[in-house]
Amino acid sequence: MQYAWLIWSLILLAIWFAVYLSLKNKESRKEMLTVSFWTSLLGFTEPLFVPEYWAPPSLFDLAMRTGFDVESLIFSFGIGGIAVVLYERVFRTKHELMPQKERHAGGHRYHLWAIISTPVILVVLLLTTNLNPIYSSAIALVAGGLFTWYCRPDLKKKMIASAFIFFGLYFLYFLTLIIMFPGYVEKVWNLSVISGILVLGIPLEELMFALSFGFLWSSIYEHFTWRRVKNLDTSVIMIRKGRKIK
Repeated sequence: MQYAWLIWSLILLAIWFAVYLSLKNKESRKEMLTVSFWTSLLGFTEPLFVPEYWAPPSLFDLAMRTGFDVESLIFSFGIGGIAVVLYERVFRTKHELMPQKERHAGGHRYHLWAIISTPVILVVLLLTTNLNPIYSSAIALVAGGLFTWYCRPDLKKKMIASAFIFFGLYFLYFLTLIIMFPGYVEKVWNLSVISGILVLGIPLEELMFALSFGFLWSSIYEHFTWRRVKNLDTSVIMIRKGRKIK
């Protein structure tokens, strides 16, 4: 089981490449790659979770010796890009820039506050409560998502749909770990300090993380770049393919 975390991360990277290659829209590919790059930096937060939440054997035993590991960077890269484009992979969409005059009207006035809300809330929870970091992270992600929803209500459809799509994909992805390495969860996750509830062998907290992460992260690109997601109806798609609409 020494390399289970590495192998599992590489499986996620393979899923990432499959999703990336399936995207036909250049803007969506750019979105996925950009968000993945920046999300990979979240891998440096791993010391918050080791060993309080879990203690995975890692490459060169870095996780236990330093709190950091290569696998976390790969994992963060993968989930960031996948979460942000799943909606566009399932539904036909296009991006368009938001007009300048709309950017500081209504809830958009709180653009900066919405963006920084998640890290601020996370830090406050870590410093003022005894919650396990996984719970603090989930609360911060949901709260940040709700702030984003208020600031950018045009993204709510993508956020809600993406939360459940990412949840489903993550559920199936986690099952690969359980199938390949039976007993790994019980050995590596610190189940005694969290709920200890397993859903088909998956820690409940992992599913909670997937839902909250998909909810917020799906909107991150549009929020930072002032873009809107517009769903294309069937007639538009057929016209673009050169078909005649009767």
